[in-house]
Amino acid sequence: MLRLTFLAIFIIVVWIELLPYIIPNKPKEIYSDEKLREIALSRGMSPIPKEYSGFLKLLDSKENPITKEKVALGKSLYFDKILSQDTSVSCASCHMLGENPHNKKQFLDDLTHPQAKTDCMVCHIKDQSGSDRLATAIGTEGKTSPNHLNTPTILNSALAKYRMWDGSATTSKSAIAPMIHGKYTMNLSTQEVEERVKKNNAYKQKFDKVFEDGVTFENVCKALDVYQKTLLTRSAYDRFLEGDDSAMSEEAKRGFRNFIQLGCKGCHTGITVGGQTIQKFPTRNYNHIIDVTGIFSTEFIGRDVAAFDFNIKPYSRYPFENKGGFLGKNNEQLFRVPVLRNVTKTSPYFHNGAVFDLREAVRIMGKYQLSMELTEIQIDEIVAFLKSLEGDVVEYKELQ
Repeated sequence: MLRLTFLAIFIIVVWIELLPYIIPNKPKEIYSDEKLREIALSRGMSPIPKEYSGFLKLLDSKENPITKEKVALGKSLYFDKILSQDTSVSCASCHMLGENPHNKKQFLDDLTHPQAKTDCMVCHIKDQSGSDRLATAIGTEGKTSPNHLNTPTILNSALAKYRMWDGSATTSKSAIAPMIHGKYTMNLSTQEVEERVKKNNAYKQKFDKVFEDGVTFENVCKALDVYQKTLLTRSAYDRFLEGDDSAMSEEAKRGFRNFIQLGCKGCHTGITVGGQTIQKFPTRNYNHIIDVTGIFSTEFIGRDVAAFDFNIKPYSRYPFENKGGFLGKNNEQLFRVPVLRNVTKTSPYFHNGAVFDLREAVRIMGKYQLSMELTEIQIDEIVAFLKSLEGDVVEYKELQ
């Protein structure tokens, strides 16, 4: 009886697997450049402003007005280790805007990871990434989160609706205090922050000049908030959206078409190409034949089922080892959709940095989010599109 049950499951799953090959694919429409732009803009996938007036329209607020002096103060605090408990790390230690990470050993361990030989990190090691390029972030006293979470990029994050891997912060400012107070990040209390900053005469004078009430923890957060709002990047993608047909390669445009037609844009949307929603990951508890029966083959163990976690909900798993055991918002595998701008510079990927190769990350997303096996050509084209999102921080002259 058991054998018959397994056989029935086997037949059903085989039919499901073969359906894409039995039913012919509907020919994909070949979008013109203008059509690509029209679809993108209709999804809110607008360009990052190149003019200061456009920047202010997007990010300025009455609650925390952006001024040149406040930005300069926020920048000083961003790179200052005074805000960490043992003065060993700053905001910039994890959200890097310079070259190599502060922890060279961890970085070298990641770089020599089996996947790293094909990792974008090899070529983009010195790029502005807004992250530390580590599989898991390292905080004060060398502590790492037991959830083994890596650092999402801070670049363009001020334009996202959600921050943190569980989407728990809904404004750029609200993400700051948890990082300063966090046991595994900077581990400094509100009172300690205020005491340290007040003891620094240079800071005290600047705060008195920028804020009516001088040094307060709230004002520290406000200064950091306006600085991180300036960390916006522009790329070939932005120029294409503005009407420059030659800004993106033909391969990148085909990748953009795939991105739209295959459904990637459903989650990775908006001006940041992500960060606007919280979504289930994976959306499919994708079971191959061998996943369902457990008796036909074991060749999958090394890749798709690196660790089937029986301690969580039945059949609920990630397509990679879930080191750290993090399950997202409310432990329901709900995650803030990552921002894809500069994604080529922010490996390793996923919440615990389990995947180093961008092509592998694209393959996983196609299979486990869209239920399709992307072809090598489709992956190449999508990666070419993602490369068109590589950009540099905009230098608004009014803030210099």
